[in-house]
Amino acid sequence: MRQHNRRDFLRATTLAGAGVLTAQWGFRPSEVQADEPRRLGPNDRLNVAVIGVGGRGADNLREVARTENIVALCDVDENRAAESYRRFSQVPKYQDFRVMLDKQRDIDAVVVSTADHQHAVASAAAIRLGKHVYCEKPLTHDVWEASQLKDLATKHRVATQMGTQGSASNAMRTAVEIVRSGAIGDVHVVHTWTDRPIWPQNVAQRPKGEQPPKSLNWEMWLGTAPDRQYNRAYLPFVWRGWWDFGTGAIGDMACHIMNLPFMALNLGAPTSIIADVVTPLNAETAPEGCTVTYEFPARRSLPPGQGELPACRMLWYERRQPPMELFMGQKPADNGCLLVGSKGTLYSPSDINDSYRLLPLNDFRDFRAPKPTLPRTSGHHVEWIRACKGGPGGMCNFDYAGPLTELALLGNVAIRAGERVTWDAVNLRATPALAQRFIRREYRRGWTL
Repeated sequence: MRQHNRRDFLRATTLAGAGVLTAQWGFRPSEVQADEPRRLGPNDRLNVAVIGVGGRGADNLREVARTENIVALCDVDENRAAESYRRFSQVPKYQDFRVMLDKQRDIDAVVVSTADHQHAVASAAAIRLGKHVYCEKPLTHDVWEASQLKDLATKHRVATQMGTQGSASNAMRTAVEIVRSGAIGDVHVVHTWTDRPIWPQNVAQRPKGEQPPKSLNWEMWLGTAPDRQYNRAYLPFVWRGWWDFGTGAIGDMACHIMNLPFMALNLGAPTSIIADVVTPLNAETAPEGCTVTYEFPARRSLPPGQGELPACRMLWYERRQPPMELFMGQKPADNGCLLVGSKGTLYSPSDINDSYRLLPLNDFRDFRAPKPTLPRTSGHHVEWIRACKGGPGGMCNFDYAGPLTELALLGNVAIRAGERVTWDAVNLRATPALAQRFIRREYRRGWTL
């Protein structure tokens, strides 16, 4: 089943967008030959295009512009993009990334900072043309999309990175090494939590349509999402709570907060997921808060050769926190994780896992971290840029980021299904049947991966 889906995926490509891009701009693999990534030396400069240059996109633009050439900018809202457009006034500007990719063959690499529902199609279009890709978290809106992007990046041999800055934290890498060394013993339970959502959720009715601002190309912003009229309730930022556009608190924060336990414990795919929500479910938006429980089977250790890791349970809390006694006198952070082991607990009081404490404090007062086994880093964007130029891959490349995103988004599948979900990772198959509907959504006409 999964192999068949991947063959279908690799034959597909982006199509012309309804009302925005005429058929002359559509391209398929049979019509446009994918470029081999340009071979660059460490001192050469990448030609980078950025899709989405307001908000978080502006931050990404600033980071890559420190050392590389910015050759194209793309945004659907001229007002939102105004500051970035002013800073790079001589660079070509676009509203449709497909036009940009079709016209400008000088692009080496692409940064994707759109709303969640456009991450996969923008990234896939760039990868198929041989462009290296940096994409904001979550890597995709749907579980199926994450699997496809992982395979596509491997096929085209491009350098990739998902925007989880904690992956480039040396403190997080030390914490991973500590857990892998056995210092806290066998870990059977992990707690992860966030103070999100900090935007409106539990909204059961769509707002009435309004006239969109003249600066905004609403049809292009909708992209793959179902047709609906513009309302200020969606933009900017607050789209995160609407299922058609965003992925709720899990999409916003889980790829950060689950990153440490996912890496340290080699969690892989869960076998079952169940959610307890604090508000009634509705089809439009995520709930105001919840607890999601993931179950993982026994699995091999990392690095290999150290035996099998025990079955494990991970809890994800939104607007909730783990029991106070687990913090052993430490102040609970707004976002963080606890890895509870048989010999101690590792506590990361950070939303990007860039710090840690070993508990109880007295038991680890003289503890010394093991010898480093993971490479140290000088920055998340720097890692990706070096990989684009032939250096080692980034820590959060799509081969790693795809499964991490799948894990996070399966929590949303359980929330929306309203009952326990059993997961077959090999075949991308969820049961009950209702849950399978949320693994892969249907795109609006004119869009395909």
